[in-house]
Amino acid sequence: MSLQTGAECRFRVAFEWHGRMLARNRSQHAGDERSGMDLTWITSRVALGGGIWNSEHMAEVARAGITHIIDMQVEFDDTPLAEPFGIEVLWNPTDDDFTPKEPELFQRGVEFALEALEQDDTRVFIHCAAGVHRAAMMTLAVLCSQGWELDDAMQTITSRRPVVDFADVYVESVERFLQQQVKTTN
Repeated sequence: MSLQTGAECRFRVAFEWHGRMLARNRSQHAGDERSGMDLTWITSRVALGGGIWNSEHMAEVARAGITHIIDMQVEFDDTPLAEPFGIEVLWNPTDDDFTPKEPELFQRGVEFALEALEQDDTRVFIHCAAGVHRAAMMTLAVLCSQGWELDDAMQTITSRRPVVDFADVYVESVERFLQQQVKTTN
């Protein structure tokens, strides 16, 4: 019997949760074409989730009213899949390597999201491969840039999507970005 590292354990839990979510979606929408996407609404206009991967899932994303996507996965660029649906994509590839992230990574995503959300009829989907680390980190940065307190944003995100794992290094990266953002606005 081998001992799992913390990262391996978190990945296993996330992978199992992702499978349960897909199964739940399929059973809740039996006979419904919207059954395969892993998407959780954090606010009425911001969703967080896992990879899209194919045109059928992108069609589900479009049917959910998503107009903009922040794709945090380094594994796959959604841009070609989104074009036929008129969905704007920011491919912001990020390794899920538990190392500090640069403020520029957050700046790209936050600017994209806030510009999109200025329009009343837009919805933003922030995702990575499993919707556990990278997408949660960017969602946290977006909500805090909208005026949410860090702890309130983290609590809201985890209450709506319990599989989210806010690694300390990622939260610290968001905090550094927010501090830099405050300095540049003063």
